[in-house]
Amino acid sequence: MTSFNTHFNIFLENAIFFVLATSFLGIVGWAWRKAKPYSLPTPLPGWFKIWFGSVQILGILPPLGAMLVWGIWKDYPLVLTVFVSYFLMLGLQVISEYLTLRQFPSVVWVMVPYLYLPYRFYQLYEGLNLFNSEPELFWVKTVLILEIVVWIINYGLDLAQLPRLFRWEISENQ
Repeated sequence: MTSFNTHFNIFLENAIFFVLATSFLGIVGWAWRKAKPYSLPTPLPGWFKIWFGSVQILGILPPLGAMLVWGIWKDYPLVLTVFVSYFLMLGLQVISEYLTLRQFPSVVWVMVPYLYLPYRFYQLYEGLNLFNSEPELFWVKTVLILEIVVWIINYGLDLAQLPRLFRWEISENQ
């Protein structure tokens, strides 16, 4: 596959995912339009700041470093494409979360990470496969593996928060 085709396929996959995810969120938002406006449960647990801060630091700094060093400084265009696509989809997730929580306070907000995170796993795994035959990109592959681990742990913590996000009550007898 030519370099142009690879870059174009990455762009096309991201565009298709974004259109499908946004359409799904829009349809579900419309279906639940009469639901009570959603707001985050408060107070946030103390460990939340550590978790949220860790995900921000680990989800941004290593990929940014890899993108700057190997994608720009060492001039590997495919590394640049993989990480630009990663940051683009991360940014679109944040925008989707902002819009569904702040602009249109909707329970759809809870669904956003459950759509975007599996796609992020796919993005990172595909990037890993693209660099598999290039031993000089060992550190880029290491960053991709680190990111897969970080986002899988984040996904698990997101799942563990569902009862709290939906304000499911705990029985005092248990």
